[in-house]
Amino acid sequence: MKAKTGIRNIKSLIFKGIVVFFAFAVTIPLIIVLLYIIKQGVTQVNWHFLTNVPAPPGETGGGISNALTGSFIMVLMASVVAIPIGIFAGIYLSENPRTKLAYYSGLCVDILQGVPSIVVGIVVYFWIVKPLGTFSAIAGSIALAIMMLPIIIRSTEQTLKLLPDSLKEAALSLGVPYHRVILKVIIPCGFAGILSGITLSIARVIGETAPLLFTALGNNYFSLKITGQMESLPHVIFTYATSPYDDWHDLAWGASFILLVFVLTLNIVTKVITRKWKIQL
Repeated sequence: MKAKTGIRNIKSLIFKGIVVFFAFAVTIPLIIVLLYIIKQGVTQVNWHFLTNVPAPPGETGGGISNALTGSFIMVLMASVVAIPIGIFAGIYLSENPRTKLAYYSGLCVDILQGVPSIVVGIVVYFWIVKPLGTFSAIAGSIALAIMMLPIIIRSTEQTLKLLPDSLKEAALSLGVPYHRVILKVIIPCGFAGILSGITLSIARVIGETAPLLFTALGNNYFSLKITGQMESLPHVIFTYATSPYDDWHDLAWGASFILLVFVLTLNIVTKVITRKWKIQL
């Protein structure tokens, strides 16, 4: 018996070691990418880099202020559109799971989540850019909003499904109207999961290049005009990285580092907020 127990313990240790090894192995590519981007990009970042527009080819210096501003504006406009629609759609799917509308809506959400970003860009190009005859930040934000919707809807739906029915039943039994139960009880209790979905959606679209190539296109100058072309961080990285100039390659690494810092900061802040708001049920 002791021999068999010893063999089982050895097997258990071996399998635990294998699991730990592969769990660590999956983080190695991420660590390598992070360290390489930090090494290449951190030396390029300074105040001049953040507050100036790109310099003409052949001239030293230049910055990405137009891209930073453009990305912020387009992601903000996309969030204004996608977040409320996504949250309310997720609430409907969680509250009415057995209706035909919920079934087909959920099916459409799943299909939309698998649509490649470049296809979204092409569709928005024919919907908005071509009829209006111009690339614009509005078209870019609509493309980003479409990509944000499935993530927000599904995260909201799955979060609210995890809440016990007793929460809603207790509020309704006190005579609270249904809409106030949703707004004052259900959504606050599921705030952590909903916010995580919003963060994931923003983190996904902030680095998308393909849809912006067909919609916002880009702008070498600083512009706040949402009805015209507007620059973005992913487009700047694509343009600089594929250029034949070494100084533009350095700027591409700097822009990549800024984008990386933004995404990491967004995730860290979300973790802190969700931990504070999380309710133990």
